[in-house]
Amino acid sequence: MPANYPEIWLKRVIRNIDKNTAATFLDGIPELDADVSVINEGDATEMNKIYVAVTDFDVDVLINNTTYPIAAQVYTDGTVEITLDKYQTKVVTVSDDAVKGSSYDKIDSVTKAHTNSISKGKFKKAIHSIAPADATNAKMPVLLATGGADALADPSGRLRLVYEDLVALKDACDTAGVADDDRRLVLCENHWNDLLLDRKNFGNQLVDYVKGKPNPMIAGFELHKYGGNPYYTVATKVKKAYGSIPGAGDRQASIMFVKGNIAKKTGTTKQYFAKAENDPENQTNRMNYRHYFVATRFQNRDCAAII
Repeated sequence: MPANYPEIWLKRVIRNIDKNTAATFLDGIPELDADVSVINEGDATEMNKIYVAVTDFDVDVLINNTTYPIAAQVYTDGTVEITLDKYQTKVVTVSDDAVKGSSYDKIDSVTKAHTNSISKGKFKKAIHSIAPADATNAKMPVLLATGGADALADPSGRLRLVYEDLVALKDACDTAGVADDDRRLVLCENHWNDLLLDRKNFGNQLVDYVKGKPNPMIAGFELHKYGGNPYYTVATKVKKAYGSIPGAGDRQASIMFVKGNIAKKTGTTKQYFAKAENDPENQTNRMNYRHYFVATRFQNRDCAAII
C-alpha cells in the first residue's frame, strides 16, 4: 500500500465530516473563535478543551439625569470551560488486495462508514446537550403537545402537535424572557408529520422546505427537522439520559433554542492506521478515527422543549 494513502484517507474523512448536512439545525452557527487545548495528548485521558468568555452584563440607563458625577458601574464577566466530546470509531480492516490501485471512489467507500457514524453521533449528542434537562428552570420551559381543542391523537394515543401548541410554546418563551431573535424549533419526525396534516395553518410550507426552499418561519420559530431528538418521560417532563432506550411513557420531543446561546466547536481529528506489511499472516490494513466536537448551551436559558 503506497505510503501516502493514510494521509489522503485522513484528509478525506475530515472533509466528509465537515460536508455532512444531515442536521440542518446547526447551520449558520459559527465555530467559536477559541483555541483548542489538547490535554494529555496521546494518553487514554486525552481531552480537547476550550475556554470562552461569557457575560450577562447590562448597563444601567439613566433617564433625565440631573445628578453628577454619574455613578460608575463595574463591568463583570466570566469564563466557561467547555470539554469537547470525543467520538471514536471501531477498528475497520481492509485487505491489501482491496486497496491496490485505489482511487478516490475507493477512499470514499472505505471511509464513508466512519464519517457517517461520527456525524450521526455528534449531531445526536448536540441536540441532546442543547435540550433542557427538565421543567424546573423557568427560563427553559417544557410543554406537552395537546392535540388542540379536539385532542387529536395518533393511533398509539399520542396527542398530536398542533398550531395552538406552537403559539403556547411562543407564549411560554416570551414569559420566560427567551430572546426573540433567531429562535429555532427542531421538530422530531412525529411532530413534523403532525403539522403536515394541518393544511389549514401550514399549507405547503413544510413540503416546500423538503424541496429545498428556505426553512419556514411559523409562530416566530425557524423550523428544522431532525430524527435524533432526545426522549422525555411525559409524566415528569424529565429528559432521558443520552443513549438510554425509551420505554412506555417516554416520547420524543421537539427542541427550541436561540442561535446566540449555542457554543459550537470542532476539535482535532486523528487517524490510527496499521499497515498490512506489519501483518504478514493476514496482509490486512487496520484503521479507525478519533474526532472531537461539541455543540451545547452557553447558559441555562433560551431553550425549550415540547413533548
